[in-house]
Amino acid sequence: MTRYTLAASCIALALAANANASPVEEELKALKARIEQLEAQQQKAAEKPQQIEQVEVEVIEEVVEKKDNAVKFGGAVRVNYSYEDFDDDNADRGGDFDFDLFRIDVSGNYGDLIYSAQYRWFEYMNVIQHAWIGYNFTEEQQGKLGVTQVPFGILTYASNNYFFSSNFYLGLEDDYDMGLNYTYSGDKNRFDFAFYKNDEQGGLDGYVSDRTDRYAYDVVGIRLDGEDAYAAPSDGYAAGELNTFNVRYAHNFIFNEVALELGASIQAGQLEIENGTDGDNVAAAIHGVINYDRWNVKLQMTDYKYDVDGMDVDRVVVAAYHFYDSIPAEATTYVANLAYSLPVNIGPISNLTFYNDYSLVTDKPAAMEDTFMNVTGMALTAGGLYTYFDFVVAENQPFIGGTMVGDGDTNKRFNINFGYYF
Repeated sequence: MTRYTLAASCIALALAANANASPVEEELKALKARIEQLEAQQQKAAEKPQQIEQVEVEVIEEVVEKKDNAVKFGGAVRVNYSYEDFDDDNADRGGDFDFDLFRIDVSGNYGDLIYSAQYRWFEYMNVIQHAWIGYNFTEEQQGKLGVTQVPFGILTYASNNYFFSSNFYLGLEDDYDMGLNYTYSGDKNRFDFAFYKNDEQGGLDGYVSDRTDRYAYDVVGIRLDGEDAYAAPSDGYAAGELNTFNVRYAHNFIFNEVALELGASIQAGQLEIENGTDGDNVAAAIHGVINYDRWNVKLQMTDYKYDVDGMDVDRVVVAAYHFYDSIPAEATTYVANLAYSLPVNIGPISNLTFYNDYSLVTDKPAAMEDTFMNVTGMALTAGGLYTYFDFVVAENQPFIGGTMVGDGDTNKRFNINFGYYF
């Protein structure tokens, strides 16, 4: 009888914990009703202990199965305040407070079959951030098909702040493309192999209304001499990423209280160009992530290059967030970030993360000026509310008054991003 009461209590707790997360709430309520019926039969349990024990097992197995197969929904609402010294109108108004995004997340599994998707609504565009189905072959091995995160460099992010690192604007951080992804993740090693047929919009001739409406930066054209950095590709010089392979390996070391990850990544693929010219690209990176107590350090060096047969290309066209921009056809980048996480108990505030993220893009062609971005900030956690406070100093950096191929001044931006995640 004690064993039965304990099992019933555990099941009731499991039902309560999962009530908000699972769409099978009605079925779980039915299971709870079955438990109540069993409680009414406790007098008969002593006479038929084996029968009751079997019912216990069946109920527990059914609860576990429904929990394992549950679909989870989530999302976020974000608004943003910014003060920009490079925008006279913004500065005269004392900054601007705008809607950032609304997003919906869905994920779940059916046995070892898994799936996840996220869709985002901005004021100026609607985009898929990711959408894939996958399969857990074993506890260590997983495969995915669809729009997945490209395994390159530090994962999941090579940054702590709202603006990512400069690598993001080169398509080398938190990028998503359409293809196949295999991951082996053991206690000390992680190996990723991926093949992407094209970008998330279907490549050069993908059926989309606007090639600039995308979450992550991709190459969409070849920039000709004399063209404005923000112009659309000229006729015949639109381009799309094609047949890209990614390989990434990371090894984890433990030294007393220090956790160290060392890794290397390589990416190689083709460019399909509208006029039939062949192009290709290659990128490689080495990285290290150090965790000690509440401290975190992220370091990465990356080198990349785009080539087009018969052309001396200095710039390529990229697109994201409803506009075109340009990046150097080759460069070397460095990322160095330091963060400190401080648990607190200040009303609803449970954690403060302080950070300084630094990016440098150098060795560009045609004597282009370097890009740098330094972000000093704090992230605040209070229940479902996650808020970034960022002070950015940058030069030739997108969203900070510049472009990667520019020769601009040093600009500053103070930014607060309020996000409620549910």
